[in-house]
Amino acid sequence: MKLILNVFRIIVGVLFIFSGLIKANDPLGLSYKMDEFFEVLHMTWLSPYSLVFSIVMNAFEIIAGVAVLLGYSMRIFSVLLLLLISFFTFLTGFALFSGKIKECGCFGDCIKLTAVETFYKDIALLIMILVIFFFRKRIQPLFKKRSTAIAVIISGILAFGMQWYVLQHLPFIDCLPYKTGNNIPEKMKLPPGAQPDVYETMLVYEKDGKQQEFTMDTYPWSDSTWVFVDRKDKLIKKGTGDGPAIKDFILTDFDGANVTASVLSETNPVYLLLVLNTEKAGSGWDQKIQALQKDFLEGKTVIYGVTASGKEAVDAFKQAHGLQFPFVQMDGTAIKTAGRSNPCLIRLENGTITGKWHYNDIP
Repeated sequence: MKLILNVFRIIVGVLFIFSGLIKANDPLGLSYKMDEFFEVLHMTWLSPYSLVFSIVMNAFEIIAGVAVLLGYSMRIFSVLLLLLISFFTFLTGFALFSGKIKECGCFGDCIKLTAVETFYKDIALLIMILVIFFFRKRIQPLFKKRSTAIAVIISGILAFGMQWYVLQHLPFIDCLPYKTGNNIPEKMKLPPGAQPDVYETMLVYEKDGKQQEFTMDTYPWSDSTWVFVDRKDKLIKKGTGDGPAIKDFILTDFDGANVTASVLSETNPVYLLLVLNTEKAGSGWDQKIQALQKDFLEGKTVIYGVTASGKEAVDAFKQAHGLQFPFVQMDGTAIKTAGRSNPCLIRLENGTITGKWHYNDIP
């Protein structure tokens, strides 16, 4: 039994540390996945706290993994691990049997597992953690209690410190399709034999306190009593196969004209300033962008702002930050996928991403 217990401890500890580290590399990614769960579970009131939940959960996975490996306070950590894996198993089971969520994000965007693979992985972990829980009194610390406690505390400091760093900059490892070196047109191509998803751009307007979705052909452009709220790319028909790695890079001007091809075919360097929400954009980047803007005004580069916000909000944003380059719109989910900061700067050369910067690191 001792051998089995030690093997289970090693497997559980290593997996939790590995899972926590991968997600700590991109805590915003996990928070977006949490938002997806909150939406389908009708718990959107929790969405404002998703990033906090993400940071704490990632740190706890790392801390708990270290504690299990070192045999530290097993009476406490065995209970906490059992509660956590029970919660994870419920979520992955819901994702699998409801069909509403394709991936649970258990290993972030770096290692994608299907709902089936994730569910059975959690079932296996649940069994191992149950064994650890029932025989927790047999587990002794590998080192002296004080030394073990210090190691667990250090792991916590590193877990929180790592996440603070990537939130102030960008993930250490970019596992998303918009990483530096990728060519966007190539990533937008379908694999042989696959059929593409069919999307329709939907514009959300509000009038008299009620919101309504319109297509590009039906939106109330001539009625000023309607106020723009949001722009979405709605899936009309599901394609076949895995589809392209990048499927939602669709840029439109505020009149609805698609400018994606012209942006990707531009021969001059193109800078995209991704601003998910103009009202929640970070600060401290104005002078750097205005310096880059001089090259734009001299015709040396091309700059576009890319946002999910409406025209009035963008006009106010441009005036507040002294921006003279045009803005285009893109789906908010696509912007969150392309850049993990608000704003985030991307440089394109012939459609290839040659640079990506958090707004704190804009050169």
